[in-house]
Amino acid sequence: MVLEATMICVDNSEWMRNGDYSPSRFQAQADAINLICGAKTQANPENTVGVLTMAGKGVRVLATPTSDLGRILACMHGLEMGGEMNIASAIQVAQLALKHRQNKNQQQRIIVFAGSPVKYEKKVLEMIGKKLKKNSVALDIVDFGEEDDGKPEKLEALLSAVNNNDSSHLVHVPPGPDALSDVLISTPVFTGDGEGGSGFAVAAAAATAAAIGGSSGYDFDVDPNIDPELALALRVSMEEERARQEAAAKKSADEASSRQGEEPPSKSEDVTMTESGDVSVVNEDKKPTDDKVGVNSYLNDCVCACVTFCLCSS
Repeated sequence: MVLEATMICVDNSEWMRNGDYSPSRFQAQADAINLICGAKTQANPENTVGVLTMAGKGVRVLATPTSDLGRILACMHGLEMGGEMNIASAIQVAQLALKHRQNKNQQQRIIVFAGSPVKYEKKVLEMIGKKLKKNSVALDIVDFGEEDDGKPEKLEALLSAVNNNDSSHLVHVPPGPDALSDVLISTPVFTGDGEGGSGFAVAAAAATAAAIGGSSGYDFDVDPNIDPELALALRVSMEEERARQEAAAKKSADEASSRQGEEPPSKSEDVTMTESGDVSVVNEDKKPTDDKVGVNSYLNDCVCACVTFCLCSS
């Protein structure tokens, strides 16, 4: 795997407002940069990527080389467009940022997105290219958008000056129905050099499929072979959510059963009242029986008295 530190130069000039690339030059460029950053960081966990802007009030470093993909992608949001692209100063600042990288074993690479006219002459660009070559810095150039004022020839001169063993590349992307990122996937800007090439292409293809909403056949559309940490985090999150839902359902069932358990005492009171009512009924039933017993005893006494009187009279 290639161990590499990369600085990406973003063109945020006024020309990026044009809509000849869908949905706009700037958005097409941003999508391509996001995919490149993802592919670079996934190819090797020790790879780092930084981002800077080339227009506006001046060259501005948005993120120094880092392996934190979230930080890299966050810096691309809310960028303002304006001014003209200063490709010479941007390349020099990018080289300086790579010079101060933490891991000196990383190879150095600069990726330039040039979507507006280049105001510098060939000689100036050739001097910058020779300086990059002297410091073993590779350069990838994505040429899209404006082609006036001999822009392609100037970029070709820059590439010739910096190229060493075909480690640098220049890609021309004309306007068309295809997204800028889709065109770049099959180019050396994505596939890279050496052992990391296939990893770049696979990561970029997976990111593209996720971006267009396609299904990759994996849970959450995340290939665990490419990003095992993300796949594990999503799986754990899903299990925690399922456990939370089960606990909530169990709690609701317990509350329902407890409410039902409070009703029987009222029923028992009804039973007690019913039983007491039955007792009173039984007592009332017993009362006539006792009266009958008293009458029979009185009649027997009367019969005995009459018999005794008759015997005495005779």
